[in-house]
Amino acid sequence: MLCGRKFCPILRKVRVVKEVFAKLKLDRSVFGSSPPSIFVSEFGYPKIRVSPLIPPLEGDTSYLESPLSWENITLEEALKRRAMLVMGMKTYDIKDSLDFEELVISAKPIDAEMHLNKKPTPKLDFEFSIVSPRAKLERLNVIGNPKIPKVVDKILNDELKAKDSIITLYDRGIDEYYIVRLFSAGLLGIERKLVPTRWSITAVEDIVGKKLRREIEDFNVIEKFEVYHEEFFGNYYTILLIPAQFAFELLEVWLPNSIFGFSGVLRDYEFSKKRGYAEETHGAYYSARLSVLEFLKKRKRQAKVLVFREITEDYFAPIGSWQVRVGVRKALRNKVGEFENLKEALEVLRNLLKYNLEEYLNRDVILKTKTLI
Repeated sequence: MLCGRKFCPILRKVRVVKEVFAKLKLDRSVFGSSPPSIFVSEFGYPKIRVSPLIPPLEGDTSYLESPLSWENITLEEALKRRAMLVMGMKTYDIKDSLDFEELVISAKPIDAEMHLNKKPTPKLDFEFSIVSPRAKLERLNVIGNPKIPKVVDKILNDELKAKDSIITLYDRGIDEYYIVRLFSAGLLGIERKLVPTRWSITAVEDIVGKKLRREIEDFNVIEKFEVYHEEFFGNYYTILLIPAQFAFELLEVWLPNSIFGFSGVLRDYEFSKKRGYAEETHGAYYSARLSVLEFLKKRKRQAKVLVFREITEDYFAPIGSWQVRVGVRKALRNKVGEFENLKEALEVLRNLLKYNLEEYLNRDVILKTKTLI
């Protein structure tokens, strides 16, 4: 069935995944080099499924699990990379220890063989980003020794709070998704437990974001209004920086014909302190904020920041909040211009945005504050 001149989003996703699956030639036993990667589901909590992911490929497969470096690939290619990772699902209680920790703690690809209860098949979730072929895990053999950075080895054997462990690893330059994997696997903190992957991503980005927010509080503010703009995977990011003390707001619209239909303006914001969980924009909020805070810290400046995220029909399959992280980062490298006053900046925004600026302003909080400048 066609939707106008394009496949419906679900059919476009099916087409991409089937193309990969047809080439994999899978059986009940899967041998390959894990990037490494695991997925911890939240469904059934506190009894949850934990899945090691292994492609039927040997060698350097790290590119299959490094989404923050996927700046120059298409959405189709991102889906294909995800679809190559076979999931072996096993149920654990959140207080259990995993029996394949060697795979989890390795910083480099590690060979492993999964024995499954049946030939893995893809199960497409329309709403979520998981597209991997899967089956129940019967046995997993990890082959070889994991490569563990010294700082990670020390953290794993220290009794530190999870928050302190995350910050230490981030400050030492450990890959963000490696930190997420350790946290999900219940290897960080004092009272350790398994944490669903999506929750872990948000927690890590929130913890690091709050740390960076404290660090920029004493920086000078930027001198002019600044506007940035970029497209990534059918998401359009338009960013306004205001010369004032740090505050942050994400304004998000799923446009007509996007996969979830028109949403109206969704909004979450903060000033000196966060207002609680981002109930409307969810994980996208923390991903966008972290990229903004990294940008400001690098400049040694602070600003009030509005991020406009507009999702079009070209974003035909959810792929995870990492694309927000990357999209905002890309946008902040593409400056549209600097402006002396807010009026000039808003006129530029009006031309860049796909949705009506006045509708955004009706829901905006930051621009309405008396402490704007």
